[in-house]
Amino acid sequence: MVKSPPNSKKELILRLGVDTGGTFTDFIAFVGDRRFAFKIPSTPGRPADAILSGVERLFDELAKTSSQQPSTHLEIAHGTTVATNALLEGKGARTALVTTAGFEDVIEIGRQARPDLYNLNVERRPPLVPSSRRFGIAERVGPDGGIIRPLDDTEIESLTRRVLRSRAQSIAVSLLFAFANPEHEKRIASSLASLGVAVSLSHEILPEYREYERTSTVVINAYLVPVVGRYLAALEEGLNAGNHLSRRITSLESARVRIMQSSGGSISATVAAREPVRTILSGPAGGVVAALRLGALTKVQDLMTFDMGGTSTDVALCRGKAATTGEATLAGLPVAVPVIDIHTVGAGGGSIARVDEGGALRVGPQSAGADPGPACYGKGDKPTVTDANLLLGRFGGVGLLAGEMELDVERAKKAFESLAKVLSKASGRSFSIQEAALGVVRVANLNMEQALRLVSIERGHDPRRFSLVSFGGAGSLHATALAKALRIQQVIVPMEPGNFSALGVLLADVSKDYSQTVMITLGENRGWSVAIAKDLAKKFAVLESKALEELKTEGFAARNLVLNRSLAMRYRGQSFELDVNWGTNPLDRFDEMHRERYGHSDRSRDVEIVTVRLRAIGVTEKHVDPRRSIRKTGRARTDNQWKAFSGTKYVAVPVYEREKLQPGDRIASPAIIVEYGSTTWLEEGWNAAVDEWSNLRLTVSSGRRRV
Repeated sequence: MVKSPPNSKKELILRLGVDTGGTFTDFIAFVGDRRFAFKIPSTPGRPADAILSGVERLFDELAKTSSQQPSTHLEIAHGTTVATNALLEGKGARTALVTTAGFEDVIEIGRQARPDLYNLNVERRPPLVPSSRRFGIAERVGPDGGIIRPLDDTEIESLTRRVLRSRAQSIAVSLLFAFANPEHEKRIASSLASLGVAVSLSHEILPEYREYERTSTVVINAYLVPVVGRYLAALEEGLNAGNHLSRRITSLESARVRIMQSSGGSISATVAAREPVRTILSGPAGGVVAALRLGALTKVQDLMTFDMGGTSTDVALCRGKAATTGEATLAGLPVAVPVIDIHTVGAGGGSIARVDEGGALRVGPQSAGADPGPACYGKGDKPTVTDANLLLGRFGGVGLLAGEMELDVERAKKAFESLAKVLSKASGRSFSIQEAALGVVRVANLNMEQALRLVSIERGHDPRRFSLVSFGGAGSLHATALAKALRIQQVIVPMEPGNFSALGVLLADVSKDYSQTVMITLGENRGWSVAIAKDLAKKFAVLESKALEELKTEGFAARNLVLNRSLAMRYRGQSFELDVNWGTNPLDRFDEMHRERYGHSDRSRDVEIVTVRLRAIGVTEKHVDPRRSIRKTGRARTDNQWKAFSGTKYVAVPVYEREKLQPGDRIASPAIIVEYGSTTWLEEGWNAAVDEWSNLRLTVSSGRRRV
């Protein structure tokens, strides 16, 4: 937590949320009673540059309101895709793996399961560490923590020389049963420190059993440490005194950075640089946090999040809280640290449309990204979802970013002329540009609908019981079509949906997750014995002591900490666990959760407590009002009657400025609602109403009049 400086007229605290996406970098800032939200194009080659440019723009906006700026203390909360992109693109560090002799090939053997069951020609992704950089060392710790084979100093010296010759830039150490006794890992790390490269230890990253998942997770962490470390160093250097930014912004007194984790909490930049594996779903997690805050304010507990950006779409299902999992995979590799259960598909505004070898229309997962971007951005020539929406008239003639970014209709038409010709040739009938555009939108919708079905219907949830929270720059163009397909009764579009994930990053508390495998069987009568209760209490006490110490270094007093205990439990003989909150009757709660998840439970079976888990939350100050503090006055409906494709033809559609809508206003369909970071397409059959928190509530039409 950044300690607030003294509150005086001469000092200002500026809180800034940043979410780096594939196409745009989103900013939302609060200073006093003022609120700023804007987007700038991402800079994939040097992502820190976009953030520094955004900070400059923010200070320029502040300067417009005052000739003399007070000293400003900047607090940045940041959702980043640096770790994700490095892993997906294979651009991590040259990594070495040290493990118990005989277990060097664990990351290559995996679970011996084919990624695609019916594909006889499937090719698995090569492991991040080739066999030439995997080193075994003679040692053995037993599952109870007892040392079976001591570690010899000469073995450590030999290992250090071999790793040095491998020219590794980062090292992962994952010894058998190190979670039960980390002594050997610590001794090896002490020797490897002389090489001057980062060392990731499994007992620090993931002190849990399952050798493959634990080793994979610590290898991914080591693979990402140099990349994320360089990025964060460049960002902090750009904010520090003596550089171009601080010289230009003379009022910038100090700057602190915290990074969003995949689990929905944030950590300091120092911890993120050391444990980057915890940031692989950093940006999408911010959107879920903001949606949960919105749900708490509006008393909507059951919601599905729909975050459609320029490159991908992220969806999640929440019932009062975000579901987390330790069974996530990215790029086909298991990542066993806690992450919010988010499903991602390659469908975004920049997703490229093409015709495959069989003549079928495909959309994504390839994306035009920020450079060159969709054809209508003026540089690209490939047809994308954004181009399709433009040709269907769904931007209301305003362009993007409140007119800051004009859209090139002619360039979009040329891209879709080429696509229409290919479709015509493949199908044997003539396709118009409009038909091709409509087909692209429909295919993209099907891809996103499938993702929503996966997190709801395929997991036993009825989507009709949920509200769809739509955000991201492109989400509101597709939300009503998806809600109609899933028979969802209500869509909620928050204020500034294009910057919603950045808001969530800013709202997130600092959190850290701790765990320890215990393997305790509750046998006869499934009862809690005094000995078991004492043993669990000791395990939690160790984790809590570590949590208190680490969060104290980040500025949190004990009164600002929340400690949540949980147990990973399963029926004896099962392979996977359910997380049960610590409290009265955890056995009964486990049976209930098992029945809810799998449709059955068995109170006669023995239960195992596999792992104790602790989430330590440092509650941050929330000087953030989710409503817009300053609204424009005037008539929301513009004089513009824009032609847009609705139903089966182009019709004249009214265009509304969202900033001028007031709580209680209602809009009938079809209509286009424009705002700075997003556009809402209200298709035929839906109504929109503005609630007390300035959210748009989209519901099935009941014939109410327009504003």
